[in-house]
Amino acid sequence: MKAALIELIGKISSGCLGEADIEKIADEAAQAYADPTAFQAANPDINYDDTFPIPLGEWVVVGSLPDTVLFQADTYVDLFEQIVASFGPGVAFNLKPKQLAKTEALTALNRIQIQMSSLNKESGGYVLMNFSQLLDDELQMVLVYGNDVPRVLALCADVGIAAAPALEALKVAVHV
Repeated sequence: MKAALIELIGKISSGCLGEADIEKIADEAAQAYADPTAFQAANPDINYDDTFPIPLGEWVVVGSLPDTVLFQADTYVDLFEQIVASFGPGVAFNLKPKQLAKTEALTALNRIQIQMSSLNKESGGYVLMNFSQLLDDELQMVLVYGNDVPRVLALCADVGIAAAPALEALKVAVHV
């Protein structure tokens, strides 16, 4: 479990987390998955209870990811603003957040995905992926290198974390 978590967190962090941070998150999450009661007893400051829709180990992963890795927002404008901020001022984006303001969800997500696919082409661009169960926000996503999508989906299946390419998932949801 820990090895799968290390690989998964490494792939979804796309270089935003150092090896020590990845190892720490994976170690804590593996402990929480293995023995939730003991983990909570050893970490009384953890704000988790049985009403959460995800297991404690998954909650540790989601809660430990910085906002440069896990993007949580209620609108696509806010989501894209977070993504742009995570790249810093050195990366130019053709798409501007305000261009998403008056568009349907599918159009907005498609525009964001097109923009993200154009970056880091040697790694297959970036793919926005829904990650875990929604907790407090309408949107909860990570960016994954396009070349890593199949492996990330396999790792998520292995550890029991819900994940799907966001654009494909929204297309299915809209056409149901």
